[in-house]
Amino acid sequence: QVHLVESGGGLVQAGGSLRLSCAASGRSFSSYALGWFRQAPGKEREFVAAISWSGGRTYYADSVKGRTTMSRDNAKNTVYLQMNSLKPEDTAVYYCAAENYLLRDYDRIASYAYWGQGTQVTVSS
Repeated sequence: QVHLVESGGGLVQAGGSLRLSCAASGRSFSSYALGWFRQAPGKEREFVAAISWSGGRTYYADSVKGRTTMSRDNAKNTVYLQMNSLKPEDTAVYYCAAENYLLRDYDRIASYAYWGQGTQVTVSS
């Protein structure tokens, strides 16, 4: 089992950058694939990015591709989401998710058993 805590959200102007962090507690962090999802007011939760349990592969939604980089530091039990060139439509609560030895369907909410509480990102125009 793993417990996830997100941080790094905040208010930023359009064009700015933020780095979100997701710290995990529990054993065998390196065996978990991690994902980031977001949910804007009145909208469904959607996939943003994911990283394989080995760290060798990353996946991005088309809406953030080229502006976002996800990485992991297994020594710190932490994953990061670096977001650049932020847009007002990036405004949402961002959630970290984890699943043990996930090998496919990284963009599906149902693929992940563990979720954090979320961190708010607000991008002003």
